[in-house]
Amino acid sequence: MTKDPDAHYSGVESMLSHRCGGSCLGPLTFHCQVFGDKVSLSQGGRLARRGGSTFKNGLVFSSRPLGIQEKIHLKVVTTTTGWHGALRLGFTNVQPAARGLPLPPMAIPDLTQKPGHWAIAVPESCCTVGSELKFWVSSRGKVYMRVNNSNRDEEILSGVDVSRPLWAMIDIYGQTSCIYLQGSEKRGRFRTKRSCPAPQHIILPDIGRSSVTPDRTSCEDTSCHHRKLPADNEGTDCVVCMEREATNTLTCGHRCLCQSCTGRIILEFGSCPLCRHQIGAPLRT
Repeated sequence: MTKDPDAHYSGVESMLSHRCGGSCLGPLTFHCQVFGDKVSLSQGGRLARRGGSTFKNGLVFSSRPLGIQEKIHLKVVTTTTGWHGALRLGFTNVQPAARGLPLPPMAIPDLTQKPGHWAIAVPESCCTVGSELKFWVSSRGKVYMRVNNSNRDEEILSGVDVSRPLWAMIDIYGQTSCIYLQGSEKRGRFRTKRSCPAPQHIILPDIGRSSVTPDRTSCEDTSCHHRKLPADNEGTDCVVCMEREATNTLTCGHRCLCQSCTGRIILEFGSCPLCRHQIGAPLRT
């Protein structure tokens, strides 16, 4: 029976999961493995750009499920002329990692006609360069949007199934060509929780489908910590997929990842699976 590398990766991901204190919602980026054919990710998976001479193939998803009333904060970085329409926003119950590639060209109607997908077109006037949008889902399955920090919450969707986990679904469509994920926040009765601060980033050689990956910066909440893998896991096999040879020596000195898994670990965690030291581009060996 052929082993499933993603199953191993999921196990390591759970062991390395970022756990924060009461005022932090945890890291939030665009999903680094599942995105549209014309999308490139940079700045630690927070900047998503649609390239090519097209208005479509710009789908991206959140890296983790979003909570009820967790407001996702986006900024429109660049736009392009010659197309009608702009950003599409919504949610899905379908886990990004369970999707086949390539993704459909558009959220509407390619995904919204399938169960578990909800999206709506944002007016072009709300998607000019520098526009900031927040959107979230309520406990009653209604999606709201706020533009440029206004005090007006506009209901844009309804009927979302909140009984199962929800991932943000964003289509960089039409005139919108580049967006930045500024994080998320969730207001409670006594305090506001926020996602971890944006990581610093460095440019790496192309690894997988991403061109830029981050150095991890720790959450400002002093109670944040990460689990460690046992030190005796170091060896000749990659500690993530457990199949390929560990060929990359990380900047901390550990050789514990194969070429395929290195980019995924740096992008998702920014730290060595063995010692948790912040890591960047692997050393040449």
